[in-house]
Amino acid sequence: MFVDPQGPIVVEGPVEIVLDDGTVARSDRFSVAICTCRRSRTYPWCDTSHRRRERNGRPTEEGKR
Repeated sequence: MFVDPQGPIVVEGPVEIVLDDGTVARSDRFSVAICTCRRSRTYPWCDTSHRRRERNGRPTEEGKR
């Protein structure tokens, strides 16, 4: 298992997760990323929604306009 403080938990598969409502999500993949931020559209699986998204043309800390 690998825990990314800014992202998902990566677990070697196969994996079964029991959700709050009692349903079971299953994955037979070799490894799977489990969402910890609950922003994922494919929850409980991570779809990288936790990543920050910046609009083009916006100033950043490194390159202020």
